[in-house]
Amino acid sequence: MKKLHYIIAFIAFGTLMSFQKVNETPENEINWVTIEEAVELQKKEPKKIIMDVYTNWCGPCKMLDKNTFHNEDVVNYINEHFYAVKFNAEGNDEITFDEKTFTNPNYDAAKANRRNSSHEFTRYLKVSGYPTLAFFDEEAKLIAPISGYRKPRQLELYLKLFKTDKYKEMTTQEQFNEYFKSFKPEFKE
Repeated sequence: MKKLHYIIAFIAFGTLMSFQKVNETPENEINWVTIEEAVELQKKEPKKIIMDVYTNWCGPCKMLDKNTFHNEDVVNYINEHFYAVKFNAEGNDEITFDEKTFTNPNYDAAKANRRNSSHEFTRYLKVSGYPTLAFFDEEAKLIAPISGYRKPRQLELYLKLFKTDKYKEMTTQEQFNEYFKSFKPEFKE
């Protein structure tokens, strides 16, 4: 009988804890929106856009999400200075951008978590590898797609480069290299 009470208490405690987790507001979360929402938000409050172009099967994409996009410094900086968009490069969403509608006509639902057809918007952005971080200016014009996994401090370099418009002063690779060498990261890893 005593054993049964312990089991019931254990189950009740576990149920209570799971309810608490569901009701907690997640900390360290980026405010993700769609590209359409980001463009609309820009009309009210101009900010640049950072777009995480990922796929469901991409290991480095998952690492970027887990390690970088949950870093407190990254979350705070992006939420303050950018509109953040997640875009599945091989997904089936219909995207309206720049007065065009993009779909994935060759999408195969049976391959939802494996390699699938590239979305038309992925090709429009000229993304060829995953993950890619696509940066847009305050008028939703593509600044640059940056391919590859980035740790928080590596991403900080690009966030601050685009936020401050320093990229506009760089016309050569040497200028970027100088910026890179002189950059002093402040984000915690």
